[in-house]
Amino acid sequence: MTATVLLIFGLVYLGMILGGLPFLQIDRTGIALLGAIAMIATETVTVEQAARSIHLPTLVLLFAFMVVSAQMRLGGFYDWVTARLAGQDVTPPALLGVLIAVVAALSAVFSNDIVCLAVAPVLVDACMRRSLDPVPFLLGLACAANVGSAATLIGNPQNMLIGQTLHLSFAGYAAETAVPVLAGLVLTWAVIVVRVGGRWQRAGGATTRAQPELGTQALDRVQTAKAMAAAFAILVAFLFLPWPREVVALTIAGALLTSRKLHSSRMLGLVDWELLVLFMGLFVVNDALQRTGVPTKLVADSAALGLHLDHSAPLFGATFVLSNLVSNVPAVMLLLPLAHHPLSGPLLALASTFAGNLFIVGSIANIIVVDAAKRRGVDIDWRQHARIGVPVTIVTMTVTALYLWWRIQG
Repeated sequence: MTATVLLIFGLVYLGMILGGLPFLQIDRTGIALLGAIAMIATETVTVEQAARSIHLPTLVLLFAFMVVSAQMRLGGFYDWVTARLAGQDVTPPALLGVLIAVVAALSAVFSNDIVCLAVAPVLVDACMRRSLDPVPFLLGLACAANVGSAATLIGNPQNMLIGQTLHLSFAGYAAETAVPVLAGLVLTWAVIVVRVGGRWQRAGGATTRAQPELGTQALDRVQTAKAMAAAFAILVAFLFLPWPREVVALTIAGALLTSRKLHSSRMLGLVDWELLVLFMGLFVVNDALQRTGVPTKLVADSAALGLHLDHSAPLFGATFVLSNLVSNVPAVMLLLPLAHHPLSGPLLALASTFAGNLFIVGSIANIIVVDAAKRRGVDIDWRQHARIGVPVTIVTMTVTALYLWWRIQG
């Protein structure tokens, strides 16, 4: 039975690395789902065990914030913000700085993937209007969304999983990660400015001010206000009330769905159901592996050889490597059982999120930005991304490692 579990687990995580499986039209979500089905079909886990392995509070919280983000998007808020940013009469480096700050703030409260999905197309058009090269700004968008999302326990899916599983304090986590996140944003801006080297304009065009009416969707102030009020209510409840986070978020999401103008099908159509299925599949697959006792034995054997994977430094390194091999959510799921130190939660969140800037495939946010740019006629290949992503990752991971070392030693 153990051999069967290891075979299925190995195939699933090979698919996580490759993004699919040879000769099959299947993505990471499909692979995770088939892995869970295979575990049940081979009777390595029962249906009841599979159901219990799924961490429902995490899925509920993730779904609720997808609904809130959908409300923001349908209200035209993201288009309006991007258009207003593009209309600022400032130098390109200053524009990049404002963009990074705004995107980071939005990503800390709303899903970084949703922010990138909504902002990227409008940002390309904004840069074209100003005869600016959109590539540095698009890469700034992706990096800022990743770094900024690490600031809170609701900024990205892996943070939600970490916060719910380890029962972390919302305010305590935000205070713990504030320094590396703020430093990471400043360093991201500096790296891009240095790499651009003053070459901000598109070839053959002078810089002109963008028109303020650039947004592709008009701002609906009522719907946007509802979304902002919902987000504010959730944050206040998380900070000051002892109520279960998933219950609070789900209740408020339900209130948003009871709209007289926005049909529920439109809002639910913007929910990333595939990500929810990916979570469920990986929960089942990872639980089946834990039941074999193999991970516990590997940790014990590694400790006997002097490598304590549940200690901070090895855990930090493992998080960085696995996040770039199998993506950050599967990596966090694998490593969460090793999170014993009080700072393991922030460590996992920061390392897995910042690692996503290394290559395009390191995070969904990167892929969204590159795909959106391509649809607007702007090609960003892996070399262009690496020129920014690799140094950004190196400096942000270094600062984070030094900060965590200082906190742990203190």
